Amino acid sequence: MVQQVTKGIKISVKTTYEGSFYKNYKIHYAFGYTITIENQSKDSVQLYARHWEILDALNNIETVSGEGVIGKKPVLKPGESHTYTSGCLLTSPFGAMQGYYSMVNFTTTRKFQVAIPAFKLSAPFAIN
Repeated sequence: MVQQVTKGIKISVKTTYEGSFYKNYKIHYAFGYTITIENQSKDSVQLYARHWEILDALNNIETVSGEGVIGKKPVLKPGESHTYTSGCLLTSPFGAMQGYYSMVNFTTTRKFQVAIPAFKLSAPFAIN
């Protein structure tokens, strides 16, 4: 598990390898990840956007940005957490992801970014 705290918001990431399949004559490797966002600060916050950089072993980089996470914009009071699971497809058995969440502090009304620590995606049959 990879963890990081930014401005009182703790991000924890666990990854899984889901399998491989062929699509459009190319092999794809499916990975899942479960992220827990824990508010360790004294203020209520809301996650309103995400930004990802997804890198595979072939040096392909995909950038993904959008509102919320899996259709939600969770509000976290102090001590609360939000966990969700998502996934990605790579064209190689190795890769990595990193990014950030855009959040707003309800006490100060200031927007801020929370780092999502870089984490590896690795198929168990491949040696890195």
